[in-house]
Amino acid sequence: MPRYAFQADRPIDKYNKSDVFFMVAVLLLWGLGMTTLFICTPNTAERLFRNKYYFVTRQLVWSFIGFAGLVFFALLPLATLRKLLPFIVIGSLVLCFIALIPGIGSERKGASRWIRLFNRVTIQPSEFAKLAVVLFLANLFDKQRESGQKEFYYPLTGLFIFILVIFLQRDFSTGLFIFLVGFVMFFSCGARMSWFLPIVTIAIPSIVLMIALEPYRLNRVIAFVHPELFKLTSGYQEFASQRSITAGGIWGNGVGAGLTEVFKIPEVQTDYIFAGWADSMGLVGVTIYFGILLLFFIRGLKIAFTCKSAFASYTAFGCVCMVFFQSLLNCAVVCGAAPTTGIPLPFFSSGGSSLVVTLCMCGAIINASHCVAED
Repeated sequence: MPRYAFQADRPIDKYNKSDVFFMVAVLLLWGLGMTTLFICTPNTAERLFRNKYYFVTRQLVWSFIGFAGLVFFALLPLATLRKLLPFIVIGSLVLCFIALIPGIGSERKGASRWIRLFNRVTIQPSEFAKLAVVLFLANLFDKQRESGQKEFYYPLTGLFIFILVIFLQRDFSTGLFIFLVGFVMFFSCGARMSWFLPIVTIAIPSIVLMIALEPYRLNRVIAFVHPELFKLTSGYQEFASQRSITAGGIWGNGVGAGLTEVFKIPEVQTDYIFAGWADSMGLVGVTIYFGILLLFFIRGLKIAFTCKSAFASYTAFGCVCMVFFQSLLNCAVVCGAAPTTGIPLPFFSSGGSSLVVTLCMCGAIINASHCVAED
């Protein structure tokens, strides 16, 4: 008589325990993120909300939801996940469209990227689109592998639909980032570069045109090329963050000591939170962060490359790339190595949608680790 694991669709002889090192990396990244918010946001929270722990308590609430999502995606049988996939994909697209509706969508600085639920609670649909795109592409790639065909019209069409809707929200950076991670997933399943040369030929001038047509995007690029000319205007965020990183030195200014510098960074709790960590913990803290992030990346890739299920393997690979490359991109912006993008730092930046989706992706990776081949 066959024996079965907790998930009814997995025989126990094909079931492994979750990757402990990966789970440790997830918990450490989350813990560092919460610590950084606690260190760097009291002054900003006191000034804006008269509660210096506002961002910390709000992030804790979203963390409970996020870890519930992690457990859900970690334990959900793959067959059930594939059945739910149409609802996830269509639901995320609908949310992206709802954000464009006046009165329902919350517009900030000319962009309609959020949906206001009640009071100060908002969600950002483009964050949920990241997970939906990974699952959508992984499902199609697996079906093509089973049929022996490599037709990329349907995956490309779906990817472009998501990107178009996100562009309509004037969220250029997120749309472009999803596009790039999607292409990485295409190559991971055997797509040839020659197939995408016509698309790349069209995409590059299109991206340049979209940047040129929006003054704020053009200003960001110019400020990146000539930061000395804009350090007190449109490039102030970058200037202030680099000053905070430099002030951290090797050992950092310690908990609370560096808040005077960090406080001068507008909205430090969002995209530039890494500058606060570097200021407080110095080069040692930065090295620790990148060490944990590298552990997350290596263990995540190991799970993806050794997974027995192709669908879970593609899903794990896409989720690892989403979190890892987004982290690198955010740090590059904060350090002045890339133009301002508006993309948050996973686990660190204050924002419920980003944290919940990041933890759900981690749950999907843990799910894939359950069917990893033994060494």
